[in-house]
Amino acid sequence: MEPSEKNIIDFSTIISVIPESPGCYMYLDENGTIIYIGKAKNLKKRVSSYFNKNQENPKTRILVNRIRDIHYIVVESEEDALLLENNMIKERQPRYNILLKDDKTYPWIVVKNERFPRVFQTRTMVKDKSVYYGPYPSGVIVKMILKLISSLYPIRTCGYPLTKENISQKKFKVCLQYHIKNCLGPCEGLHSEEDYNQNIQAVCEILSGNLGQISRKLYNEMLQLSEELKFEEAQKVKERYELLEHYKAKSIVVSPNLNNVDVFSFEEGEQSVYINYLHIVSGSIVQGYTIEYKMRMDEPKEEILGLGIAELRTRFNSQAKEIIVPFSPDIDLNGVEFIVPQRGDKKKLLDLSLKNVRQYKLDQMKQIEKLNPEQRGIRILKTLQNDLRLKELPVHIECFDNSNIQGTNPVSACVVFKKGKPSKKDYRHYNIKTVVGPDDFSSMYETVSRRYRRLMYEREEFPQLIVIDGGKGQLRAAADALTDLELYGKIPIIGIAKRLEEIYFPNDPVPLYLDKNSESLKLIQQLRDEAHRFGISFHRQKRSKQQLVSELDSVKGIGKVAKEKLLKKYKSVKKIKEAPKEEIAELIGKFRADLLFKGLSL
Repeated sequence: MEPSEKNIIDFSTIISVIPESPGCYMYLDENGTIIYIGKAKNLKKRVSSYFNKNQENPKTRILVNRIRDIHYIVVESEEDALLLENNMIKERQPRYNILLKDDKTYPWIVVKNERFPRVFQTRTMVKDKSVYYGPYPSGVIVKMILKLISSLYPIRTCGYPLTKENISQKKFKVCLQYHIKNCLGPCEGLHSEEDYNQNIQAVCEILSGNLGQISRKLYNEMLQLSEELKFEEAQKVKERYELLEHYKAKSIVVSPNLNNVDVFSFEEGEQSVYINYLHIVSGSIVQGYTIEYKMRMDEPKEEILGLGIAELRTRFNSQAKEIIVPFSPDIDLNGVEFIVPQRGDKKKLLDLSLKNVRQYKLDQMKQIEKLNPEQRGIRILKTLQNDLRLKELPVHIECFDNSNIQGTNPVSACVVFKKGKPSKKDYRHYNIKTVVGPDDFSSMYETVSRRYRRLMYEREEFPQLIVIDGGKGQLRAAADALTDLELYGKIPIIGIAKRLEEIYFPNDPVPLYLDKNSESLKLIQQLRDEAHRFGISFHRQKRSKQQLVSELDSVKGIGKVAKEKLLKKYKSVKKIKEAPKEEIAELIGKFRADLLFKGLSL
């Protein structure tokens, strides 16, 4: 049974906007039940692989034909996706995961609640006030972390009950770990409890991801040893320093002390509001969902968030007594505490929820734009209008650029964008006629004058924005041209400088800096780059033609018609010289071919 064409068509729009990010994906059936949960380093590639090829496994073919909806949660790394997948499968037990996934428990690192605490790996959590860190995606990572800790701090590995009485009565003897300097012998009272606990505190900092202070200490120690010419010891410290620098002890799955907690985030759109929900059990995400509210009136965001919380908690039957939110909602729930975190694990969870709600908003926007491509262009133009504070939507934009090499063959180009897209039929080239030498300012003045004098004469519509490729000098020249045509102030005009991509306005010495990732700046850069490309191509064509014609002009007996035939066929003198004489004779005649070869000294 092959995946139906209907399935592929239905999901093509969803798949096209799925991000290329790590995360977990969920397949739902016609009843809205999750039937499969998977993880992926690249969500788009993994999900699309189910629909872009014939599945050989019959179970997979059955699964694909039962999919009716796709949900997903984005995370920071592939390891986070692995942990999230494991937690969600245990919580939801999807039908098609049962035979494919084992129920192993992921490892933790525990700092044992005892005198002279031990630090070791465990897969079982005991409620004895010990501190647990993790879970970690594999035992290999845990061993690497424990090895790092043992190389940095001498922590005991024995299970002796090191009470004051036992130590004072000398019940224990130091072991091999003491002799190889992995332990300082607290069992015989050789390592004070105060110093030992300072090491444990540093270990907890590492396991919590607070590595800055420890990293700086190792770096300074490495430099000190180098200055003392103790290069072997410095190298060992360097290895520990580099290991610490590359180590990431904390995943998005936070402290297990965060148990049965709801997280909500809030994001506004133009006509909608989006609310994301995450449910946390024992420090792990087990549920994630985003809803959208269509705005009808100007409702306060506190009221909308309250509605979303009530809806989602009812839908998922959440009884959590602690709710993490970005701001206080307009809702009272009996026995429930609302928390607006500023830092720590709870803030990280809120940030992750916010990342998911923004991704959902972006995906919804992309799906709409897929169905109505013009909508994306209008949205970008509205953003540009707001960024540049334009009175009108810049549906029609024109951009100018000059091109010359050492003052030769000066030309200018005008490219036209309509609704954010190139309108190539409206592009124009200009041969500079009134300027001698490399004078960009005068060339810009001439081009802008000719362009808009022509539009005035032909009663054509003016653009809503003019973009000049260049800084304040070129912009000033273009503004002067508009002033002389009595158009200055009627058409907005800006310049974009190449060095820092700053935007200049006439008579304003302070430039505008748009965000490097903003769609407004990208559109302006696209205009600038297209004008440069169009101008350069014309300049090269003109220069090449001039070089060809000037060399042919030196050959007596080769007239205008013959030159045009040669120019059209061979494009360059080099290719003419390489062509067989018989071929050229067929083109312009034997007599002229003899004159040509003689004139070019062939």
